[in-house]
Amino acid sequence: QVQLVESGGGLVQAGGSLRLSCAASGFIFTSYAMGWFRRAPGKGREFVASITWSGSSTNYADSVKGRFTISRDNAKKTIYLQMNSLKPEDTAIYYCARGVHSSALGPADNDYGVWGQGTQVTVSS
Repeated sequence: QVQLVESGGGLVQAGGSLRLSCAASGFIFTSYAMGWFRRAPGKGREFVASITWSGSSTNYADSVKGRFTISRDNAKKTIYLQMNSLKPEDTAIYYCARGVHSSALGPADNDYGVWGQGTQVTVSS
């Protein structure tokens, strides 16, 4: 059973930090690039960050660059999103996604074929 399960969301004050996790199962984890997306209230899904199969390359949306860090632990079949200096505009449901290629870093929804259920991040001002 192919599955992505996000965790680590919560309520934090502006300027605070959270670390999201996404546990993968049911597929060969190292065969795929992985990514994080988010959906803010009233908005469509937005690309946040992505990482190649080995973690050798990453890509970030300009809005989070310098504040967020994506990483992966292939032994644990888990990816992470470390979020620092959080802003109210970061409030969203954050989704983990599996890429369609091992090295895909694209921001498009079509670059990802499997999606998790999401975890809520709320940043208060």
